[in-house]
Parts: sequence; C-alpha cells; structure tokens
Amino acid sequence: MSTFPQPITASSAPHLLIIEGDVQMCDVLAYHLRSEGFAVLVAHNGQKALELARSEQIDMVLLDMRLPDMTGMSCAQILRAESDVPIMLLAERPDGADGIAGLELGADDYVLKPVRLTELLARVRARLRRRRIEPTTLTPPLDDVMVAGDVRIYPESRRVFRGSREISMAQKEFDLLAILVRYRGCALTREMLLRGVWGQSQPGAIRTVDVHIRWLRTKIEDDPASPALITTVRGVGYRFAD
Repeated sequence: MSTFPQPITASSAPHLLIIEGDVQMCDVLAYHLRSEGFAVLVAHNGQKALELARSEQIDMVLLDMRLPDMTGMSCAQILRAESDVPIMLLAERPDGADGIAGLELGADDYVLKPVRLTELLARVRARLRRRRIEPTTLTPPLDDVMVAGDVRIYPESRRVFRGSREISMAQKEFDLLAILVRYRGCALTREMLLRGVWGQSQPGAIRTVDVHIRWLRTKIEDDPASPALITTVRGVGYRFAD
C-alpha cells in the first residue's frame, strides 16, 4: 500500500503560533498548550505574526479575529496566500458568522470564544493528525502501469482498462482516478484531491470533486449506486479499495 511522505519538522513537538490581541488570553492559551506538549510561539498583532510565520517552522496557527493593527480576516488571507499551514480561527460572534466567513477565505476551522480548552485541544490534535498524513501535493503517478485489482492504468498513454475492457476517460477523470489508485487504501480529503488534480483547494470548489467521483463510478463500478472500488469515507473524502 502506498504511504504519504511525512513532513519534516525541527522538533517532534508540533509548533503552534497563537495570534491573539488579548495578552492575558494569549498567555492562558499558551500555558495550557505548552502543558500539553506543544511548542508555542505568540504574537499580539498581525505584523509580528506574519514575521514569525515567515521565519519559523509553524505547524498550525490559532488566529484571533480582532487584532490591533489588522483584522483577523486580513491576516488569514495573507497567511493563506503565503503558506498552506492550517489556520484555526478564534471566532467572536455567538452564531459563528465570522468563523464561517474566515473559512471562505482559506481558514481550516474555527472555535467560538470563550474558548473551551478541551474542545480546542481536540480540534488542534485532529487537524495536526490530518496534516501528518497529507502530502504537500498529491503527485501524478510515474509508473509504467498501475494495477489495482482488475483496474489497470497506463499513465504515459493515459489509457484505463478494467479487465479486458478499455474505459474512455476525460482528462480530469483520468487524473483523479490515477491519484486515487496511486494512494489506494488511503482516505483522501476533497481538499487534497482538488490540489492534486485542479491545483486549487477553495471551499467553493469542493463540489467539483464529488461530481467527478460520480462520473468515475458510472464508468468503473459494477453498481455505481453501491460502489466497491471508490468508496466514500464519511466526514473525510474518498478512498480507492486496496
């Protein structure tokens, strides 16, 4: 089974950057996260945060929505434009509207203030676990032929067979299938597939993956309504059977 490359870090402890304008709140969060084994850097304004993000190895950012020198939205946009580091927003509004707006700008998750430390820790750990299995980029296969069960893929000629039957594929369908088969047995998120096939990971484009998966299933599954090859991993994405 193919495995993902592991990210290289300067230390085994994940490095978190807390960007929080409230100094007291920042100190509390930093204290508790350090006590849980995280290496923590802090910034009380956006400018300092960007300097740290550009100069240090950061595994995840916790970002307050209100900073003294810029909005959290602006800071999130700059961070996302320069890096794929996971960003968790510390949202202010009780209905989470600011957190949801931040997701549209490229943030990965949000928690509501006042922050519940147990929830924050659970979300941070879950996001870091996901990051450890995600490649920076899903790369196209270089093999002469890829075989998964009775499915054979020839990357150079871009031909696909199931058994003796050749299956016609559009360009993106082929690219998507090739990545699924290369990482067969692994649960791939929609964001990962978007980056690997379309070179983007905007939340609004997620539907594109679902549509192409449906098209692939109609071509390679015996029963597209009950797929055995390309299965859905609930809450995550898709997996090609190993």
